[in-house]
Amino acid sequence: MNMVKGAHPVAGRLLVGRGTVAFVVRRRSAVVGAVLVVLTAVAAVVSLGVGSTFVAPPDVVRALAGDGPFTVVVQNLRLPRITVGLAVGALLGLSGALLQSISRNPLASPDVVGVTQGAGLAATFAMTAGLGTLWLGAGALLGGLAAAAAVFALSFRYGLAAHRFVLCGIAVALAVRALTEVIIVSGDPMEGQRAQVWLAGSLAGLGYAEARVLLVPLLVLLPVLLWAGRAMDTTALDDDVARGLGVRVVGRRVALGAVAVLLAALATSQAGAVDFVALAAPQLARRLVRAERPPLACAALTGALLTVVADLVARTAFAPVQLPVGVLTAALGGPYLLWLLVRRKKA
Repeated sequence: MNMVKGAHPVAGRLLVGRGTVAFVVRRRSAVVGAVLVVLTAVAAVVSLGVGSTFVAPPDVVRALAGDGPFTVVVQNLRLPRITVGLAVGALLGLSGALLQSISRNPLASPDVVGVTQGAGLAATFAMTAGLGTLWLGAGALLGGLAAAAAVFALSFRYGLAAHRFVLCGIAVALAVRALTEVIIVSGDPMEGQRAQVWLAGSLAGLGYAEARVLLVPLLVLLPVLLWAGRAMDTTALDDDVARGLGVRVVGRRVALGAVAVLLAALATSQAGAVDFVALAAPQLARRLVRAERPPLACAALTGALLTVVADLVARTAFAPVQLPVGVLTAALGGPYLLWLLVRRKKA
């Protein structure tokens, strides 16, 4: 067993670790990740400064440090929303990267394979049945997990084949979406309108309580995500080749898929259906890094950046009217999905 200490360059990569635990970090991934961190920080500072009261970037930085006249505006009114946006985007980026890796399909994402729709169905039922906000988040989480379980059950017959997984997910998503519309139409009009707003995906009114619901599980799952980053190396292999190497293909895919579903269901349970982010972030990160599969860390950073920028545009483009962030991301997601389909057809 090799003992690794410090960081060692290996053919365009860095081998980072100590003792018997080591991780290979590509130099390009590290550079891209650093750039994404800077861009996300800049986008967050700009978003914290834009609103009914404009705060210049230097004043935003001072307010974050607890100094200056805009501390209350920045820290109490705007920072909680930005924090939730960063967490939601990161969770969706991670979820999309995992799903696209196990399915080997760039079209796979929580909003395509039924996870988002399952959460929306449960949340809509909770709102129209008057169960209260306490059951809203928990119900949405359980709904997303239940929809994912149905997709896994339907696609498990042939060893969780990639194409079957995506097709079953689309079928479940359509069926669940239809049930959601039935509940909205047959329920109380006011509650139905409230459900429609939630289904659009919005960060308005969210704060540190929702951020904790998202960030605490993310920290708990960090060791699992580190394992997932290494386990994804075998997802691109042919099934027979992977089995020849002693890899339990189906079990590994199910485990990675379960993590992806949990992350997406958590994000949807707090912010609603923020579409497109989980679809696009992993592919953008993969192209930036020039990797065979979406890199987890860069996908999370890309998702966070997309969500913060989309929320900024949604708040300001049609001021004083504020659009839900999910409306803007869905509007961008349609053309992107068509572009992916056309590109794959040409290939």
